[in-house]
Amino acid sequence: MHSAQYRFSTTWRIEAPLPAVWAAIRDVAHWPRWWKNVERVVEIAPGTGEGIGAVHRYWWKGVLPYRIVFDMHVTFMDPLVALEGEATGDVLGTGRWQFSNDGAATIVRYDWQVHTSRPWMNLLAPIARPFFRWNHDAVMREGGEALARLLNARLLGIEHA
Repeated sequence: MHSAQYRFSTTWRIEAPLPAVWAAIRDVAHWPRWWKNVERVVEIAPGTGEGIGAVHRYWWKGVLPYRIVFDMHVTFMDPLVALEGEATGDVLGTGRWQFSNDGAATIVRYDWQVHTSRPWMNLLAPIARPFFRWNHDAVMREGGEALARLLNARLLGIEHA
């Protein structure tokens, strides 16, 4: 059975200083405190002082009645610019955060390019793909709203592609 490929991109525009946004995203251990879809994060390996090589296991719950669990291995980091990792587990692929400024706004773009490894997800992909996309977009919308709350900032917009 072939695995189903997915490419998601979400952009948050938040009226907050880039260093504060970077710090919140970089501090994955605290995501469950402010992002309700992240049920748990456990550090598997600490990585270097900059975080390269760090591995964390994530338990995610979206709107649909299933969870995904995967490990994210940090492969690239350019402070205040980009953070990238390789996912293994229920999904396999790459996730990349990119950060930039636009006046008083910080632009955060997350690109998620994965394929599913769970047989039921692959089997249902031909009919469930729009629901998986909708679920991902709902999780990311909540993440943008939650980050704005955490930073006491205004969320200026969310775009999904």
